[in-house]
Amino acid sequence: MGTTSFHIGRGGFMNESPLFVRTYDFLLWLIPHAQKFPRLYRFTLAERVQRLALDFQDMLVAAGKSQGMSRVEKLKSADIQLEQLRVWVRFARDNQLFTLKQYEHAARSLSEIGRLLGAWLKQNRDTPPIKR
Repeated sequence: MGTTSFHIGRGGFMNESPLFVRTYDFLLWLIPHAQKFPRLYRFTLAERVQRLALDFQDMLVAAGKSQGMSRVEKLKSADIQLEQLRVWVRFARDNQLFTLKQYEHAARSLSEIGRLLGAWLKQNRDTPPIKR
């Protein structure tokens, strides 16, 4: 799957940030797959997985528009959402809702997103507050 180009705002770093691109690409992959879950899971697990993924994307956008400790708190919240998403994707695999190949793709994508998020969080934790 190739990298998708998208725009959030004018000239913002979210246009080129690998974290935003990888997350967007993962959403493009995940939503159609979750919508194919059997009816038994469509309104429970599929809904939960999709909601977590979309909420994670929203939290990244909010963090990108924030500064200082507000950004750090949003990044921490995004990290929690990402971990929750990992758990539910694994649960979907354990219930044979993803093939092994699909699960491997999801796990690799989520790991890469996690590394990028971790780097952004570390960068913002290590940045001293702006004195006014």
